[in-house]
Amino acid sequence: MIRMDQLIEKKRDGEALSESEIRYFIAGYTAGDIPDYQIAALLMAIYFRGMNRAETVNLTMAMAESGDMLDLSDICDYAVDKHSSGGVGDKTSLVALPAVASFGVPIAKMSGRGLGATGGTLDKLESISGFNVNLSEAEFRRIARDTGLVIGGQSKTLAPADGKIYALRDVTSTVASRPLIASSIMSKKLAAGSSGIVLDVKLGRGAFMKTLEEARALATTMAQIGVDAGRDVVALLSDVNQPLGAAVGNALEVAEAVKTLQGDGPADFHEHCVEVAAHMLRLAGQGERWTDLAAARAEVDRALRTGAGFKHLHQMVQAQGGDVAQIEDTRRLPQAKIRYSLRARQSGSVAAVFADRIAWATLTLGAGRRTKGDEIDHAVGIEAQVKVGDAVTAGDRLMTVHANDETSLQAALVEIGDAVAYSDSPVDPLPLFHGVIDGNEL
Repeated sequence: MIRMDQLIEKKRDGEALSESEIRYFIAGYTAGDIPDYQIAALLMAIYFRGMNRAETVNLTMAMAESGDMLDLSDICDYAVDKHSSGGVGDKTSLVALPAVASFGVPIAKMSGRGLGATGGTLDKLESISGFNVNLSEAEFRRIARDTGLVIGGQSKTLAPADGKIYALRDVTSTVASRPLIASSIMSKKLAAGSSGIVLDVKLGRGAFMKTLEEARALATTMAQIGVDAGRDVVALLSDVNQPLGAAVGNALEVAEAVKTLQGDGPADFHEHCVEVAAHMLRLAGQGERWTDLAAARAEVDRALRTGAGFKHLHQMVQAQGGDVAQIEDTRRLPQAKIRYSLRARQSGSVAAVFADRIAWATLTLGAGRRTKGDEIDHAVGIEAQVKVGDAVTAGDRLMTVHANDETSLQAALVEIGDAVAYSDSPVDPLPLFHGVIDGNEL
């Protein structure tokens, strides 16, 4: 007979859990037979002791099979999806997915909420008044067929074990664990019916994986899981030592995504979205269309600059009950009462823009959750107007802080007081990407 306390002890001592033991605690927690505190203890043990490849694959499959396995074959022959491991200012789904959909590739995506100090796609979309992420399976399928693009919340019947564990990790400081991140991401992708998956694995101060080595290990683990499950997987290793784009905060990020879809977004964010969408097109083409990555990039770039992707975002917002007037004129999105400009203390080259400090400052403002029940303030956040390598003069604006009260503003200013570092010598810009891992080559 398997006992939960023995599983905790076993993993605490660094031993590997068997497939039957993993399926026991996943089934028990999903059914409500195992309490939060025991799963929290096991998650912490996994955080410190890790999991081997077999354990991670077994955990992923147990979570994927804890509920329904979605079949999208009636919507498209080959379902392609993307997922990010989480990073500061990452609103890529709001741009890359409409861009891909504009090529006639249906996108039916289930997304998550904010985890730690990074925002979730659903939280961003709910900045739009009336936008409904809680769709039934029938509604999800209908919108995908009618508009070619739908983004909904994770169904309670789709990988329900992951939904429960995802929320618990957020409030138990067990987010940054490679097997837990990999199994969470891949269980949803497998359960949601994806055939091809582009993984955007972030690294740096604004990500859960701090180093290239950690990110490469996570990307490799997820790609191996996908290959073992018969999927096509490509993982991009992307830099988030500084925020991606300028905006950090829900409504601010939606506004920036809209600008990018209209050909007027920050250069780094535009380029990042082009790369992600191009890889999605290559997978969706299955060797027949968009086989050349450079050509796919050029087509996506053109789709963004001509506004083709924006039309699909507009259709999705309308189909999901959102107020389209707010994306037609982003000034109608939630606006904070206070705007404070943070100025450069000295002249020189920007040597660093510390994404983690900006992330925690936005959390202080109310843009994220510290506990499961916290309400999010969609209006607040920070816009970082400088990038590493920029030349600044003392007094130049570095950031704009959007706050709704003076107390949170002052607390946020303490967080970002040293978020920008300077150099007297020129500094090279940071790379957007550090490599690509193709699951077929593992």
